[in-house]
Amino acid sequence: MTEMMEFLAQGGPAIWAIAALSVITLALILWKTWQLAQMGAWSGGAVTDEAIRRWQAGETAAGEHLTGRRSLRAQLALVAMAARRDTGLSNDSAREETTRVAKSLLSDARGGLRALELIATIAPLLGLLGTVLGMIAAFQALQIAGTRADPATLAGGIWEALLTTAAGMAVAIPASMALTWFESVVDRVQADMEDAATRIFTRGPTA
Repeated sequence: MTEMMEFLAQGGPAIWAIAALSVITLALILWKTWQLAQMGAWSGGAVTDEAIRRWQAGETAAGEHLTGRRSLRAQLALVAMAARRDTGLSNDSAREETTRVAKSLLSDARGGLRALELIATIAPLLGLLGTVLGMIAAFQALQIAGTRADPATLAGGIWEALLTTAAGMAVAIPASMALTWFESVVDRVQADMEDAATRIFTRGPTA
């Protein structure tokens, strides 16, 4: 703990901001993983596919197998089947309703990703800002010392200034990796949802 406090003290205000971002980043990654798991981002595909196969075989009650499931795929398939069965809706209206629900579900799935993107962008900039401020202070001290300047003191000031750049990159790299992973998960879910809706609307009891 003492070493950590010394590290933060050496880095100045920028390192404190980066430390706060690191805590937020970890919290966002853990929360987003839990949220996507709750939404069934990694599950529900087999059950949804079975329900769609029954639907295409002419079973109008195929959607009952999806009732109450949290999976995004299952929720979208259930809405699409209900829209197709609704005699008050034209085919275009049913598609629009399915699209509306799909957009809402995907919007929820993408929640928090902009925050990770922002952290991945500003963490290195904060690190660079801290380094620039530290370098300014180091060269100011060199100017004041004049001919009596100690190269070791200058070197110490420079490496302390560079701490913030390293810290900023240490936060930005996992944030960027997590963002890319979460986006790929949501994109895969979106593709599965589009495929499910297409299969439901192209062939089924009311087709």
